[in-house]
Amino acid sequence: MASGLTVFVLIDALGWPYAQGFLADLLPFRKPLRTVLGYSSGAIPTILTGLPPNQTGHWNLFYYDPDHSPFRWLRRFKLLPDGILDHRVTRKFLKESGRHVLGLGPLFECCVSPRLLSSFDWIEKRNIYAPGGLTCGRSIFDSFVEAGVSYHSYSYHAGSDAALLKAACRDLREDAASFYFVYLSEMDAFLHHHCTEPENIRKKLAWYSSELTNLFRLALEADPKARLAVASDHGMTPVRHRFDLVSGLEGLGLAMPEDYLAVYDSTMARFWFFKNGARGAITEYLKRQSCGRILTDAELGELGTLFGDRRYGQMIFLLNPGCMLGRSDFNGRGWNPTGMHGYHPDDSNSDGIFLCNGEPGVTMRSIADLHTWMTAAGG
Repeated sequence: MASGLTVFVLIDALGWPYAQGFLADLLPFRKPLRTVLGYSSGAIPTILTGLPPNQTGHWNLFYYDPDHSPFRWLRRFKLLPDGILDHRVTRKFLKESGRHVLGLGPLFECCVSPRLLSSFDWIEKRNIYAPGGLTCGRSIFDSFVEAGVSYHSYSYHAGSDAALLKAACRDLREDAASFYFVYLSEMDAFLHHHCTEPENIRKKLAWYSSELTNLFRLALEADPKARLAVASDHGMTPVRHRFDLVSGLEGLGLAMPEDYLAVYDSTMARFWFFKNGARGAITEYLKRQSCGRILTDAELGELGTLFGDRRYGQMIFLLNPGCMLGRSDFNGRGWNPTGMHGYHPDDSNSDGIFLCNGEPGVTMRSIADLHTWMTAAGG
Protein backbone atom coordinates (compact mmCIF):
# COMPACT_ATOMS: atom_id res chain seq x y z
CA MET A 1 0.00 0.00 0.00
CA ALA A 2 1.05 3.59 -0.59
CA SER A 3 2.10 5.77 2.33
CA GLY A 4 0.74 9.20 3.17
CA LEU A 5 -2.72 10.67 3.62
CA THR A 6 -5.83 9.77 1.61
CA VAL A 7 -9.27 11.41 1.81
CA PHE A 8 -12.01 9.56 -0.07
CA VAL A 9 -15.51 11.07 -0.21
CA LEU A 10 -18.46 9.03 -1.50
CA ILE A 11 -21.46 11.20 -2.44
CA ASP A 12 -24.57 9.10 -2.96
CA ALA A 13 -26.25 9.54 -6.39
CA LEU A 14 -24.00 12.33 -7.70
CA GLY A 15 -24.04 11.16 -11.31
CA TRP A 16 -21.68 12.14 -14.10
CA PRO A 17 -24.02 14.69 -15.76
CA TYR A 18 -24.30 16.64 -12.49
CA ALA A 19 -20.58 16.60 -11.68
CA GLN A 20 -19.34 18.66 -14.62
CA GLY A 21 -17.16 21.43 -13.20
CA PHE A 22 -17.62 20.23 -9.61
CA LEU A 23 -14.32 20.79 -7.74
CA ALA A 24 -12.54 20.84 -11.10
CA ASP A 25 -9.65 22.98 -9.77
CA LEU A 26 -8.83 20.56 -6.95
CA LEU A 27 -9.74 17.30 -8.70
CA PRO A 28 -8.67 17.51 -12.38
CA PHE A 29 -8.75 13.75 -13.07
CA ARG A 30 -12.37 12.94 -13.91
CA LYS A 31 -14.07 9.77 -15.14
CA PRO A 32 -17.60 8.37 -15.32
CA LEU A 33 -17.94 4.94 -13.70
CA ARG A 34 -20.35 2.19 -14.70
CA THR A 35 -22.56 1.23 -11.78
CA VAL A 36 -24.19 -2.12 -10.96
CA LEU A 37 -27.80 -3.07 -11.61
CA GLY A 38 -29.93 -2.01 -8.68
CA TYR A 39 -29.63 0.44 -5.83
CA SER A 40 -27.11 1.64 -3.26
CA SER A 41 -27.77 -1.51 -1.22
CA GLY A 42 -25.91 -3.42 -3.93
CA ALA A 43 -23.61 -0.73 -5.32
CA ILE A 44 -21.89 0.35 -2.11
CA PRO A 45 -20.89 -3.21 -1.06
CA THR A 46 -19.37 -3.54 -4.55
CA ILE A 47 -17.38 -0.34 -3.93
CA LEU A 48 -16.23 -1.62 -0.54
CA THR A 49 -15.12 -5.04 -1.85
CA GLY A 50 -14.53 -4.76 -5.60
CA LEU A 51 -16.92 -7.70 -6.01
CA PRO A 52 -20.29 -7.94 -7.82
CA PRO A 53 -23.50 -8.37 -5.79
CA ASN A 54 -23.68 -12.14 -6.27
CA GLN A 55 -20.33 -12.40 -4.47
CA THR A 56 -20.95 -9.88 -1.69
CA GLY A 57 -24.44 -11.30 -1.02
CA HIS A 58 -25.83 -7.74 -1.01
CA TRP A 59 -28.21 -6.62 -3.74
CA ASN A 60 -31.74 -5.45 -2.90
CA LEU A 61 -32.70 -4.98 0.73
CA PHE A 62 -35.38 -7.69 1.01
CA TYR A 63 -34.61 -11.27 0.04
CA TYR A 64 -36.64 -14.48 0.17
CA ASP A 65 -35.82 -16.64 3.21
CA PRO A 66 -38.96 -17.88 4.98
CA ASP A 67 -37.02 -20.28 7.23
CA HIS A 68 -34.92 -17.52 8.79
CA SER A 69 -37.16 -14.48 8.47
CA PRO A 70 -37.03 -12.31 11.61
CA PHE A 71 -40.78 -11.87 11.12
CA ARG A 72 -41.72 -15.57 11.18
CA TRP A 73 -43.91 -14.84 14.21
CA LEU A 74 -46.28 -12.82 12.01
CA ARG A 75 -47.64 -16.07 10.53
CA ARG A 76 -49.76 -16.65 13.60
CA PHE A 77 -51.65 -13.43 12.77
CA LYS A 78 -52.37 -14.29 9.13
CA LEU A 79 -56.15 -14.47 9.75
CA LEU A 80 -56.32 -10.83 10.85
CA PRO A 81 -58.01 -8.51 8.32
CA ASP A 82 -55.84 -6.12 6.32
CA GLY A 83 -57.47 -3.23 8.16
CA ILE A 84 -55.52 -4.34 11.22
CA LEU A 85 -52.52 -6.24 9.84
CA ASP A 86 -51.66 -3.67 7.16
CA HIS A 87 -52.60 -0.56 9.14
CA ARG A 88 -50.13 2.34 9.28
CA VAL A 89 -49.79 1.86 13.05
CA THR A 90 -48.91 -1.81 12.53
CA ARG A 91 -46.31 -0.89 9.91
CA LYS A 92 -44.77 1.68 12.24
CA PHE A 93 -44.64 -0.91 15.02
CA LEU A 94 -42.92 -3.37 12.69
CA LYS A 95 -40.45 -0.74 11.52
CA GLU A 96 -39.48 0.20 15.06
CA SER A 97 -39.34 -3.47 16.11
CA GLY A 98 -37.06 -4.24 13.18
CA ARG A 99 -34.73 -1.37 13.98
CA HIS A 100 -34.56 -1.62 17.75
CA VAL A 101 -35.54 -5.17 18.73
CA LEU A 102 -34.75 -7.50 15.83
CA GLY A 103 -31.39 -5.97 14.97
CA LEU A 104 -32.17 -5.01 11.36
CA GLY A 105 -30.35 -1.69 11.53
CA PRO A 106 -31.37 1.97 11.26
CA LEU A 107 -32.40 1.78 7.59
CA PHE A 108 -35.08 -0.87 8.02
CA GLU A 109 -38.47 0.08 6.59
CA CYS A 110 -41.60 -2.07 6.45
CA CYS A 111 -41.76 -1.88 2.65
CA VAL A 112 -43.41 -5.27 2.19
CA SER A 113 -46.99 -5.96 3.23
CA PRO A 114 -47.02 -7.35 6.80
CA ARG A 115 -49.05 -10.27 5.42
CA LEU A 116 -46.02 -11.24 3.31
CA LEU A 117 -43.19 -10.08 5.55
CA SER A 118 -42.67 -13.48 7.18
CA SER A 119 -41.24 -14.80 3.89
CA PHE A 120 -38.42 -12.25 3.79
CA ASP A 121 -35.23 -11.23 5.51
CA TRP A 122 -33.36 -7.91 5.41
CA ILE A 123 -29.79 -7.91 4.11
CA GLU A 124 -28.21 -4.82 5.71
CA LYS A 125 -28.35 -5.70 9.40
CA ARG A 126 -24.87 -4.49 10.28
CA ASN A 127 -23.01 -1.24 9.69
CA ILE A 128 -21.36 -1.87 6.33
CA TYR A 129 -18.99 1.07 6.91
CA ALA A 130 -17.17 -0.87 9.62
CA PRO A 131 -15.18 -4.12 9.72
CA GLY A 132 -17.35 -7.24 9.53
CA GLY A 133 -20.28 -5.30 8.09
CA LEU A 134 -20.86 -7.38 4.96
CA THR A 135 -22.51 -10.77 4.57
CA CYS A 136 -19.74 -12.15 2.34
CA GLY A 137 -16.30 -10.95 1.42
CA ARG A 138 -13.81 -8.63 3.07
CA SER A 139 -14.51 -4.93 2.81
CA ILE A 140 -11.86 -2.23 2.55
CA PHE A 141 -12.28 -1.72 6.31
CA ASP A 142 -11.48 -5.37 7.04
CA SER A 143 -8.39 -4.98 4.87
CA PHE A 144 -7.33 -1.84 6.73
CA VAL A 145 -7.63 -3.57 10.09
CA GLU A 146 -5.65 -6.59 8.89
CA ALA A 147 -2.93 -4.37 7.40
CA GLY A 148 -2.75 -2.08 10.42
CA VAL A 149 -3.87 0.99 8.45
CA SER A 150 -5.13 3.80 10.66
CA TYR A 151 -8.41 5.13 9.29
CA HIS A 152 -11.64 6.97 10.08
CA SER A 153 -15.02 6.07 8.57
CA TYR A 154 -17.95 8.48 8.58
CA SER A 155 -21.52 7.65 7.56
CA TYR A 156 -25.17 8.46 8.33
CA HIS A 157 -24.87 6.22 11.40
CA ALA A 158 -23.15 9.18 13.08
CA GLY A 159 -25.20 12.12 11.78
CA SER A 160 -25.99 14.45 8.90
CA ASP A 161 -23.66 15.27 6.01
CA ALA A 162 -22.79 18.58 7.68
CA ALA A 163 -22.00 16.84 10.97
CA LEU A 164 -19.83 14.22 9.25
CA LEU A 165 -17.82 16.85 7.38
CA LYS A 166 -17.33 18.81 10.58
CA ALA A 167 -16.11 15.65 12.35
CA ALA A 168 -13.73 14.80 9.50
CA CYS A 169 -12.25 18.33 9.59
CA ARG A 170 -11.81 18.08 13.36
CA ASP A 171 -10.07 14.73 13.09
CA LEU A 172 -7.76 15.96 10.33
CA ARG A 173 -6.62 18.71 12.68
CA GLU A 174 -6.26 16.53 15.76
CA ASP A 175 -4.88 13.11 14.78
CA ALA A 176 -2.69 11.36 12.28
CA ALA A 177 -4.89 8.73 10.62
CA SER A 178 -3.79 7.88 7.09
CA PHE A 179 -7.16 7.17 5.43
CA TYR A 180 -10.43 9.09 5.76
CA PHE A 181 -13.57 7.50 4.27
CA VAL A 182 -16.50 9.95 4.22
CA TYR A 183 -19.90 8.77 2.99
CA LEU A 184 -22.38 11.60 2.35
CA SER A 185 -25.88 10.27 1.74
CA GLU A 186 -28.13 13.33 1.51
CA MET A 187 -27.56 14.16 -2.16
CA ASP A 188 -29.59 11.07 -3.08
CA ALA A 189 -32.78 12.35 -1.43
CA PHE A 190 -32.17 15.83 -2.85
CA LEU A 191 -31.80 14.65 -6.44
CA HIS A 192 -34.85 12.39 -6.18
CA HIS A 193 -36.91 15.58 -5.88
CA HIS A 194 -34.82 18.23 -7.67
CA CYS A 195 -32.87 16.48 -10.44
CA THR A 196 -34.55 18.60 -13.15
CA GLU A 197 -33.95 21.93 -11.35
CA PRO A 198 -30.55 23.30 -12.48
CA GLU A 199 -30.53 26.30 -10.15
CA ASN A 200 -31.33 24.24 -7.05
CA ILE A 201 -28.68 21.70 -8.08
CA ARG A 202 -26.14 24.50 -8.54
CA LYS A 203 -26.83 25.81 -5.02
CA LYS A 204 -26.61 22.35 -3.48
CA LEU A 205 -23.34 21.57 -5.23
CA ALA A 206 -21.96 24.96 -4.22
CA TRP A 207 -22.45 24.00 -0.57
CA TYR A 208 -20.72 20.64 -1.04
CA SER A 209 -17.95 22.34 -3.00
CA SER A 210 -17.32 24.82 -0.20
CA GLU A 211 -17.34 22.18 2.52
CA LEU A 212 -15.14 19.73 0.61
CA THR A 213 -12.70 22.46 -0.42
CA ASN A 214 -12.23 23.20 3.27
CA LEU A 215 -11.76 19.50 4.05
CA PHE A 216 -9.28 18.97 1.22
CA ARG A 217 -7.26 22.06 2.10
CA LEU A 218 -6.87 20.77 5.65
CA ALA A 219 -5.67 17.47 4.19
CA LEU A 220 -3.12 19.22 1.98
CA GLU A 221 -1.89 21.25 4.95
CA ALA A 222 -1.31 17.99 6.81
CA ASP A 223 0.27 16.31 3.77
CA PRO A 224 1.00 18.30 0.58
CA LYS A 225 1.03 15.01 -1.34
CA ALA A 226 -2.32 13.81 0.02
CA ARG A 227 -4.50 11.79 -2.33
CA LEU A 228 -7.97 13.33 -2.62
CA ALA A 229 -10.98 11.83 -4.37
CA VAL A 230 -14.74 12.17 -4.74
CA ALA A 231 -16.81 9.29 -6.09
CA SER A 232 -20.43 8.16 -6.28
CA ASP A 233 -22.21 4.84 -6.37
CA HIS A 234 -24.66 5.68 -9.17
CA GLY A 235 -26.41 8.60 -10.84
CA MET A 236 -29.98 9.84 -11.10
CA THR A 237 -32.29 9.57 -14.13
CA PRO A 238 -35.21 11.98 -14.68
CA VAL A 239 -38.58 10.23 -14.40
CA ARG A 240 -40.76 10.67 -17.48
CA HIS A 241 -43.38 7.93 -17.19
CA ARG A 242 -45.17 6.04 -14.42
CA PHE A 243 -46.83 2.66 -14.86
CA ASP A 244 -49.28 0.85 -12.62
CA LEU A 245 -47.91 -2.62 -13.20
CA VAL A 246 -49.36 -3.92 -9.94
CA SER A 247 -53.04 -3.49 -10.81
CA GLY A 248 -52.66 -5.60 -13.93
CA LEU A 249 -50.91 -8.35 -12.01
CA GLU A 250 -53.59 -8.29 -9.34
CA GLY A 251 -56.16 -8.76 -12.08
CA LEU A 252 -54.71 -12.11 -13.17
CA GLY A 253 -56.66 -13.98 -10.51
CA LEU A 254 -53.57 -15.19 -8.67
CA ALA A 255 -53.11 -14.91 -4.91
CA MET A 256 -50.15 -13.95 -2.76
CA PRO A 257 -48.52 -15.74 -1.02
CA GLU A 258 -50.25 -18.95 -2.09
CA ASP A 259 -49.56 -18.73 -5.86
CA TYR A 260 -46.60 -16.35 -6.03
CA LEU A 261 -44.73 -13.62 -4.21
CA ALA A 262 -43.65 -10.26 -5.59
CA VAL A 263 -41.58 -7.39 -4.26
CA TYR A 264 -42.08 -4.16 -6.18
CA ASP A 265 -39.15 -1.77 -6.04
CA SER A 266 -39.21 1.60 -7.78
CA THR A 267 -37.69 0.34 -11.04
CA MET A 268 -38.05 -3.43 -10.89
CA ALA A 269 -40.40 -6.20 -9.87
CA ARG A 270 -39.06 -9.45 -8.41
CA PHE A 271 -41.08 -12.68 -8.39
CA TRP A 272 -41.13 -16.14 -6.81
CA PHE A 273 -43.58 -18.83 -7.99
CA PHE A 274 -45.30 -21.64 -6.06
CA LYS A 275 -48.27 -22.79 -8.16
CA ASN A 276 -48.37 -24.34 -11.61
CA GLY A 277 -49.44 -21.73 -14.11
CA ALA A 278 -48.45 -18.70 -12.03
CA ARG A 279 -45.12 -18.20 -13.77
CA GLY A 280 -46.69 -18.55 -17.21
CA ALA A 281 -49.52 -16.12 -16.54
CA ILE A 282 -47.22 -13.48 -15.06
CA THR A 283 -44.64 -13.94 -17.80
CA GLU A 284 -47.23 -13.43 -20.53
CA TYR A 285 -48.56 -10.32 -18.81
CA LEU A 286 -45.08 -8.81 -18.41
CA LYS A 287 -44.15 -9.51 -22.03
CA ARG A 288 -47.05 -7.32 -23.14
CA GLN A 289 -45.79 -4.30 -21.20
CA SER A 290 -43.91 -1.52 -22.97
CA CYS A 291 -42.34 -0.07 -19.80
CA GLY A 292 -39.66 -2.73 -19.33
CA ARG A 293 -38.57 -6.30 -19.89
CA ILE A 294 -37.79 -9.58 -18.16
CA LEU A 295 -34.05 -10.04 -17.64
CA THR A 296 -32.62 -13.37 -18.79
CA ASP A 297 -30.35 -15.44 -16.58
CA ALA A 298 -27.54 -14.72 -19.04
CA GLU A 299 -27.99 -10.98 -18.54
CA LEU A 300 -28.22 -11.31 -14.77
CA GLY A 301 -25.03 -13.36 -14.82
CA GLU A 302 -23.18 -10.75 -16.88
CA LEU A 303 -24.38 -8.05 -14.47
CA GLY A 304 -23.23 -10.00 -11.42
CA THR A 305 -26.77 -10.30 -10.03
CA LEU A 306 -27.62 -13.94 -10.70
CA PHE A 307 -27.95 -15.79 -7.39
CA GLY A 308 -27.98 -19.57 -7.37
CA ASP A 309 -30.60 -19.78 -4.62
CA ARG A 310 -32.76 -17.10 -6.31
CA ARG A 311 -33.05 -15.28 -3.00
CA TYR A 312 -33.57 -11.98 -4.82
CA GLY A 313 -36.08 -13.33 -7.30
CA GLN A 314 -36.78 -16.21 -9.67
CA MET A 315 -37.77 -13.62 -12.28
CA ILE A 316 -36.68 -9.98 -12.53
CA PHE A 317 -38.68 -7.44 -14.53
CA LEU A 318 -36.65 -4.26 -15.07
CA LEU A 319 -38.19 -0.95 -16.12
CA ASN A 320 -36.74 1.16 -18.92
CA PRO A 321 -34.70 4.24 -17.92
CA GLY A 322 -37.02 7.10 -17.03
CA CYS A 323 -39.91 4.78 -16.17
CA MET A 324 -41.11 4.13 -12.64
CA LEU A 325 -43.70 1.95 -10.97
CA GLY A 326 -46.70 4.06 -10.02
CA ARG A 327 -47.37 1.68 -7.14
CA SER A 328 -44.61 -0.21 -5.40
CA ASP A 329 -43.57 -1.57 -2.03
CA PHE A 330 -41.05 1.24 -1.66
CA ASN A 331 -43.33 4.04 -2.84
CA GLY A 332 -45.46 5.32 0.00
CA ARG A 333 -48.23 7.85 -0.31
CA GLY A 334 -46.91 11.22 -1.44
CA TRP A 335 -43.77 9.69 -2.98
CA ASN A 336 -43.60 11.41 -6.35
CA PRO A 337 -39.94 11.87 -7.28
CA THR A 338 -38.69 13.58 -10.40
CA GLY A 339 -35.59 11.40 -10.45
CA MET A 340 -34.89 7.72 -9.90
CA HIS A 341 -32.03 5.22 -10.10
CA GLY A 342 -31.90 1.44 -10.25
CA TYR A 343 -31.99 1.11 -14.03
CA HIS A 344 -29.75 -0.93 -16.32
CA PRO A 345 -26.10 0.14 -15.98
CA ASP A 346 -26.07 0.96 -19.71
CA ASP A 347 -28.19 4.03 -18.90
CA SER A 348 -25.72 6.93 -19.11
CA ASN A 349 -27.59 8.90 -16.45
CA SER A 350 -26.88 6.03 -14.06
CA ASP A 351 -23.10 6.44 -14.26
CA GLY A 352 -21.26 7.22 -11.06
CA ILE A 353 -18.15 9.39 -10.92
CA PHE A 354 -14.50 9.37 -9.92
CA LEU A 355 -12.80 12.74 -9.41
CA CYS A 356 -9.21 12.80 -8.17
CA ASN A 357 -6.36 15.25 -7.63
CA GLY A 358 -3.95 13.08 -9.61
CA GLU A 359 -3.62 10.10 -11.91
CA PRO A 360 -5.17 7.16 -10.07
CA GLY A 361 -2.53 4.63 -11.08
CA VAL A 362 -5.22 2.00 -11.74
CA THR A 363 -7.79 1.57 -14.48
CA MET A 364 -11.08 3.26 -13.55
CA ARG A 365 -14.06 1.93 -15.50
CA SER A 366 -16.64 0.80 -12.95
CA ILE A 367 -17.49 1.44 -9.34
CA ALA A 368 -15.75 -1.86 -8.47
CA ASP A 369 -12.47 -0.17 -9.41
CA LEU A 370 -12.91 2.22 -6.48
CA HIS A 371 -11.93 -0.65 -4.18
CA THR A 372 -8.75 -1.17 -6.17
CA TRP A 373 -7.93 2.53 -5.90
CA MET A 374 -8.62 2.64 -2.14
CA THR A 375 -6.50 -0.46 -1.59
CA ALA A 376 -3.59 1.06 -3.53
CA ALA A 377 -3.98 4.48 -1.91
CA GLY A 378 -4.50 3.38 1.69
CA GLY A 379 -1.56 3.29 4.00
